[in-house]
Amino acid sequence: MQITFSVRRGSLSEAHTEKIQTKVEKLTRFYDRISSAEVVIDLEDRNNPALTLLLKVEPKKELIVQAQSGELFASLDEALKKMEQQLKKFKEKLTD
Repeated sequence: MQITFSVRRGSLSEAHTEKIQTKVEKLTRFYDRISSAEVVIDLEDRNNPALTLLLKVEPKKELIVQAQSGELFASLDEALKKMEQQLKKFKEKLTD
C-alpha cells in the first residue's frame, strides 16, 4: 500500500510520520485490497489538530474519514476507528 502525507500549516518529525505510517498500514487487517492511503494533517490549531484519512480500495472506491481531537495521535486513533468501521461495512457489502 502506498501512503502519502501532507501537512498543512506546520510540519511533522520523521518519528511521527513513521508512527502514523505503521498505524495506517494495520488497516490491511480489515481489508487487504487497499491500493493507497492519503493522510492530511491540518495543524492550524496546534491544540486541536485535524486529520483526514482517504483510502482507495478495490474495486474503485474511495473511503474518507475526518477526525479532530486535542492531540495528533488521538485524532489519528479516532480516524482509524472510523475507517475500520467503514472497511468492515464495505467488505460486508461485497460478500453479500
